[in-house]
Amino acid sequence: MFQENTNDWFQKGDASWSHNNNELVGSIEEGTGFVMTNKMYKDFILKLEFYPDSTINSGVFLRCKEHNIDAADCHEINIWDLHPNQDFRTGSVTTKAIPLAKVNTLNRWNTYKIKNENDRIEVWVNDTLTADHQDNSLDQGFIGLQAAGKGKIKFRNVIVEPLD
Repeated sequence: MFQENTNDWFQKGDASWSHNNNELVGSIEEGTGFVMTNKMYKDFILKLEFYPDSTINSGVFLRCKEHNIDAADCHEINIWDLHPNQDFRTGSVTTKAIPLAKVNTLNRWNTYKIKNENDRIEVWVNDTLTADHQDNSLDQGFIGLQAAGKGKIKFRNVIVEPLD
């Protein structure tokens, strides 16, 4: 679980990250920033709550090869209802799987449940299945939470449950 003053996660990039009332808050004016696990994960279920404002571009990155976030070297589960290309909106696996359902998440608390087991990624937003994607390009890696562009994203109750 993500907790303040832990060595399990670190931050990098342009975003300002703070803890307030058991929430991890990412604020950014431009660029990109993230918090990322120090440990690699293979098969897991990731549960978290997120609260995006109407301007933020955010996401959850899975099985990142390096301590960097990139949709090519990670699986990106997007948080961006207003993405200019709606195939990559909230609930999608960016550049890999369009959302099976459209769930509006702006300016309120939402839940993500993401199961990454073997070569399958399943994503639920507020208990609605939005992605069921097969991809064997990444078998393990780091997990990252992103703040990009301009705005504010809040995360809370971040729990990684290893399956192996």
